[in-house]
Amino acid sequence: MSKVKFNWILIIGLLMLFALLYWGITTMSQPPAESITYEDFLAKLDQPGEVTSVIAHENINKDSSAIIQVTLKDGKNYKAYFPAHAYSELFDKAKQAGLFKIKPQPPSYSWIWWMLGFVVVYVLITRWGSARQVNGAKTFAKSLARSTATDDKPPRERFDDVAGIDEVKEELQDIVDFLKHPEKYQKLGARIPRGVLLSGPPGTGKTLLAKAIAGEAGVPFFHMSGSEFVEMFVGVGASRVRDLFARAKHQAPSILFIDEIDAVGRHRGSGLGNAHDEREQTLNQIFVEMDGFDPRTNVIVIAATNRPDILDPALLRPGRFDKKVVVNRPDVRGREAILRVHTNNKPLAGDVNLEVLAKSLPGVSGADLENMTNEAAIIAAKDGVAAIAQAHFFQAVDRILLGKGRKLVMSANEKELVAFHEVGHTVVSKSLPGADPVRKISITARETSLGQTLSLPDEDRHLYRHEYLLNFISELLGGRAAEEIFCKTKSTGAEDDLRKATDLAQKMVCEWGMSSLGPRVFGAKEEEIFLGREVSRKEDVSPQTLKRIDDEVDKIIREGYAKARDILTQRGKEAGELFDRLLAVETLGQEEIEAVCPQIK
Repeated sequence: MSKVKFNWILIIGLLMLFALLYWGITTMSQPPAESITYEDFLAKLDQPGEVTSVIAHENINKDSSAIIQVTLKDGKNYKAYFPAHAYSELFDKAKQAGLFKIKPQPPSYSWIWWMLGFVVVYVLITRWGSARQVNGAKTFAKSLARSTATDDKPPRERFDDVAGIDEVKEELQDIVDFLKHPEKYQKLGARIPRGVLLSGPPGTGKTLLAKAIAGEAGVPFFHMSGSEFVEMFVGVGASRVRDLFARAKHQAPSILFIDEIDAVGRHRGSGLGNAHDEREQTLNQIFVEMDGFDPRTNVIVIAATNRPDILDPALLRPGRFDKKVVVNRPDVRGREAILRVHTNNKPLAGDVNLEVLAKSLPGVSGADLENMTNEAAIIAAKDGVAAIAQAHFFQAVDRILLGKGRKLVMSANEKELVAFHEVGHTVVSKSLPGADPVRKISITARETSLGQTLSLPDEDRHLYRHEYLLNFISELLGGRAAEEIFCKTKSTGAEDDLRKATDLAQKMVCEWGMSSLGPRVFGAKEEEIFLGREVSRKEDVSPQTLKRIDDEVDKIIREGYAKARDILTQRGKEAGELFDRLLAVETLGQEEIEAVCPQIK
């Protein structure tokens, strides 16, 4: 039965049910006729003109009692009950008065109509519900991929929209060329990679890069997250995988992009439960679909993840995701290029210097830069200006690196303690050779911190020397040292500094071989059991060595703290001047810091 015909039958059935319901409601809503006694009826019948009509049904007889309908001169209907023995008297009087009428008794088939309507509607709704259930199951198991291929148009993104990762774009140019000219490679028997794995930190542009590949090649783009494959119902994920790959093959050449593939592609056999779970069945179906690709099928699967270490090895073998591309955070030139892309459609004031902005944001991702430019535009709009100035960008940088300011009223003692703490960081950092320059210090409360000291390098760092790390530990401990020297107390404000210093010292000893214990690594890394590794940690350090490791970490921390105390003791005058200035204005930039204490180099 066609869908249109079935819908019409359903509509007719529902109309029948509504009609029966309306009939029943209106029938029950009619006001009931009033009753009069048989004696009153006979008395009124004796009065000329008082009774205008007497109606009885034809099945009235002398052997049974009955109810007759009586109409009086006021036009109202009444019902009267009379016994069987009074039938002759009633009949004779009514007949002589010419008022008696006999009507046929209507058969009471209402219950048949109710039953018929119920059966028809029940059958229709049951049939419709089962059809919807089947269709719903098919839809539920169908791929949820967002596609740009509905109108056979590729994405609008191009490689020009992806800045800061030129080396990655060059590496992926082969994919674009293959999709455009597959015959050039097929003539020589070359096989383009079936899968490309984009790995890197969050916000580095992996999704945008995948769209740009499809846009440059001019092919449809199918996008789905790894978490959307797995549902609580068994077999749904595998069904969605089959549907997604079928759609991509149908519109080949095309790009099939699976974002966050680690949600479904984690190491199989992980955890302590049954290995044959829904996620692993979905992953196995991905293997089957990729292995079943015809070499002439121009479908390339691109996946993205920021956790490549937890992926199943079978996913990375040749013939599946055999091309691995790392998308790192941009360097200073890449950050400047990204800023130019995101400020292309924004009005900028004449004092805006994107190069300076790029240098002030080392280690941030492209998503952070886009967020910063948008935040600067919002700040400028609130100021009611026609263009975004450099000051607006720096305010946005503070929000990204330091957090959003909050209104917090501190007591005078707390404010002085926070000011000395930040001055301690600043003075120690400026006194140590090779330390990162202090760009800003503030005692304005921001998110979870009461004060901030922002130190940023002049250039991107890719390696860290032993001397730099020791000086950085001293800088971290400078805040606590200043509290003890100038305030004669200790506060909880140094909690984050102490944690960072301790973690850094432990890595120097256990992972980087920067101690008297020699160039070796101590202690196997802890692996989560849900990643398919060993449940128990491998102990490869003796108790004696653990004691030496603890002593080395303690030595690094104590020497760094002693160095910070010595610097602050010698620079007490400069620290006091910087404290007075900071307490007065609450925020000092790099130029103001240099002006207050130029002798500290």
